[in-house]
Amino acid sequence: MKASIITILSLTLTFSLQIHQIKSKPLAPAVLVFGDSIVDPGNNNAIITTVKSNFAPYGQNFPKHLATGRFSNGRVPSDMLASRLKIKEYVPAYLGTNLSDYDLLTGVSFASGGCGFDPLTAELVQALTMDDQLKLFKEYKKKITKIVGDKKASEIIAKSVYLVVTGTDDLANTYFTTPFRRNYDLESYIKFIVQQASKFLQDLYKMGARRMNVASVPPIGCVPSQRTNAGGLERKCVISYNQAAIVCNSELQVEMKRLNETLPGSSIVFFDMYTPLLDIILHPSNYGFEVSNRGCCGTGIYEVTLTCNKYTAEPCKNVSNYVFWDTYHPTERAYEILMTKVIQKSGLNA
Repeated sequence: MKASIITILSLTLTFSLQIHQIKSKPLAPAVLVFGDSIVDPGNNNAIITTVKSNFAPYGQNFPKHLATGRFSNGRVPSDMLASRLKIKEYVPAYLGTNLSDYDLLTGVSFASGGCGFDPLTAELVQALTMDDQLKLFKEYKKKITKIVGDKKASEIIAKSVYLVVTGTDDLANTYFTTPFRRNYDLESYIKFIVQQASKFLQDLYKMGARRMNVASVPPIGCVPSQRTNAGGLERKCVISYNQAAIVCNSELQVEMKRLNETLPGSSIVFFDMYTPLLDIILHPSNYGFEVSNRGCCGTGIYEVTLTCNKYTAEPCKNVSNYVFWDTYHPTERAYEILMTKVIQKSGLNA
């Protein structure tokens, strides 16, 4: 009788472990991330640039209150995607961190705050260009090949989920704020951005990527920094900036469709961040927010990166009431709502 009870308990435990393994099995071997400050978890810490956030109050709601270099108060979209894919809770920066074999094999971020599809966008702030990020990816491939061998490394590269989030700074900074691309009219500049995005994705494809997720440009005219810069005394949303984002997204979507049809075995999902984020900004109370036209850091009117610091910019008392952490980047809570809506609508490439 005693032996039977032990056998039953043993079988129950084995079955429970098997169920847990099924439930927790990763939906992809790794998540690999390219882009700008929305998904930079700290690569800019390792390069000479003013676009940094590895100091308080950034990271105040991250585990151990660490300012890792993420441009928010906590986790960012790449972390949330990796968690939903059951891969890991946080995607580390490729640069400037001690990466274990596990870290490398389950994915890293090459993203750099301040970059765009336009190489000039990154060069203006000494960030990593998208081509620079591809060079790091090439180096990364050699590292994982050394760990697991050619065959397994190729399988990881082919089956991993890729996240590409950039383009905001091209329009908001390079085109609308600086004079350096004024040799283009807006329509021509958008076509240039789309060409650069297409080239990047084709290069990534040639390096083995297949499951690619590309984010749309958000409603840049309603971001607090752009309200301050061009929204007048009342800091209203800048309609012309939002319209530029809509046109850019439309053309990017057409190009993504073309690439899907011409790159054998590719699966490129162009996902809409514009619509859900705009809804959160325009109807904050529907999502439990109180403030969407200012950031939580300091006055919330101009503070971002170096000006959002513990010496001159005390953060708001209740960050959960705010859509934006600084004048450019959403809070962790806003990102969670945004990513939930994006994944529910598009499914992403997972």
